[in-house]
Amino acid sequence: MGRKFRLALWLLSRSFASMLGIALVVSIVTLALIGPWIVPYPDHVAGGIDLANKLQPPSAAHWFGTDEVGLDILTRVIIGARVSLLVGVAITLSAAAIGVPLGILAGLLGGPVREAIMRLTDLFLSVPGLVLAIALVAALGAGIVNAMIALILVWWPGYVRLAESKALSIRSEPYIEAARVAGASTARILWRHVLPNSLSPLIVKMSMDIGQAILAVASLGFLGLGARPPTPEWGAMISIARGYLPEWWWYAIFPGAFIYAAVLGFNLLGDGLRDILDPKSNRG
Repeated sequence: MGRKFRLALWLLSRSFASMLGIALVVSIVTLALIGPWIVPYPDHVAGGIDLANKLQPPSAAHWFGTDEVGLDILTRVIIGARVSLLVGVAITLSAAAIGVPLGILAGLLGGPVREAIMRLTDLFLSVPGLVLAIALVAALGAGIVNAMIALILVWWPGYVRLAESKALSIRSEPYIEAARVAGASTARILWRHVLPNSLSPLIVKMSMDIGQAILAVASLGFLGLGARPPTPEWGAMISIARGYLPEWWWYAIFPGAFIYAAVLGFNLLGDGLRDILDPKSNRG
């Protein structure tokens, strides 16, 4: 295991893009973990008003400037990292927890079970993801929790497709047949054989989907369907800031830069993991 880990690190270190992705992801995660203890104005997280300092440009006192009510943008952007990261990870893990078992069952059992699962999956995939998420949030009501529920319902079909295709390629392998002959239950075959051999593409997809989930949450926040004030969420901040462009440019550019960095970081990390975990896709 140690040798494989060292080999993986060596392969990652050969790629500038992968190392950049790791650096960005580590930075975002670090900010999310220690943000509440390092922000310069912790009392600005819960809202409030300081009109005497509204829309101040970046300065020594406010590195990212202030917003329309005088709150420190750096503070709110850093705390927003925790909100966005937690939401992105929660959406991805929940979608995988729903989609992966269904996909593996569909691929392993086949027949009517596969037909029912895949037709339901096709039904969700037939509607563009963001459009479906907007419709679901509109039905459930605006808010970060409802936005998460909507995006989980949008995200799980992708995991069904991936897990089903992997299970189909595995179920005819000799060790699966041997397990059946030995009397292993379907649940045991799923847990001990199919799932471990399906992990590589799933890990890659999940690493990329965290960034895409962060972007999707920000998109819903931008439309006014995500986090509600005073929660510091990047998309909601940009939604308000667009009314102050271009004169007060710093209000929008810093939350936007953090969204860009988070999505880029997870995408580059996913590319690096794909090169390690799936050698057939290694682009050299």
